[in-house]
Amino acid sequence: MNIAHTPTRYPLHAAQMAACVLVAAAGLWSQASALAQGIYTCVDSKGRRITSDRPIVECLDREQHKLGNTGIVRQVVPPSYTADERTRLDEKQRAENEIKARAAEEKRRERALLIRYPNQGVHDKERAEALAQIDEVISAVNKREVALKQQRKEVEVEMEFYQSDPGKAPFWLRRKLEDSDKQAVVQKRFLEEQAQEKQRINQRFDEELTKLRQLWGSATAAGNTGAAKR
Repeated sequence: MNIAHTPTRYPLHAAQMAACVLVAAAGLWSQASALAQGIYTCVDSKGRRITSDRPIVECLDREQHKLGNTGIVRQVVPPSYTADERTRLDEKQRAENEIKARAAEEKRRERALLIRYPNQGVHDKERAEALAQIDEVISAVNKREVALKQQRKEVEVEMEFYQSDPGKAPFWLRRKLEDSDKQAVVQKRFLEEQAQEKQRINQRFDEELTKLRQLWGSATAAGNTGAAKR
């Protein structure tokens, strides 16, 4: 009778067991290291989801998400660009930031306008007060001009004695005549400046009123919408 011989299974040699342990440990260490460094993931230009333990070459032109060991995004890695590309992007970002800043400033101005002028009556009153202040100044200047004209007449009367030869007039009299001419020029220029200031005031209030009418309308519409919802 033939007796089947079953191969005897001998235990692994100690050195072999140690090698297996080292291989397993190396694998675990590699996984732990990858988890510690983070996992990179992205969707490339072809729509493929790619995952790696290091930055992904196929996604250098787009954002990559770096995940922690719990799968939560720890960092968003921006695209990698050349120096020229980065310069253009920085310029674009600055331009966008300037636009946002201007928009925010405009919103701030609009809020300030609405607080200062809740209705047209308040705005009209402030315009009238600003113009009245200029009119008071102009009135004072006009009174001064009347006095200067009277002084001018007195000087001209005294100069009549020297019509044939004005150079023979006393120095003080000739000086008074020159001062009168200079003051007349100053008065005229000052009145012109005040007239221009009134134009600037009216222009400013006109521009504000145009803007305020839009803001008042928007505020009223928003209030009606809110009341309707309640």
